[in-house]
Amino acid sequence: MSVLAWIVLGLIAGFIASKIVNKAGSGTLMDIVLGIIGAVVGGWLFSTIGHVGVTGVNLYSILVAVVGSVVVLLIYHALFGVRTHAR
Repeated sequence: MSVLAWIVLGLIAGFIASKIVNKAGSGTLMDIVLGIIGAVVGGWLFSTIGHVGVTGVNLYSILVAVVGSVVVLLIYHALFGVRTHAR
């Protein structure tokens, strides 16, 4: 996959995963970074259990990347905590 495809997949997966985990996005750049890391983690997880990992920008790869991104976000929030905004 090209770098642009990884960025698009990471943005989509990171956005969806951050909506699932904390109901608010983490910011565009953080969504992309965590989404790309999540795509790699999701690909590894799926290949470990005998399924195909990320194959391109398609629905299956988005599913794999979202699963990986949710795992990455849960670990990220467990390690660094969720920032709260003072009112």
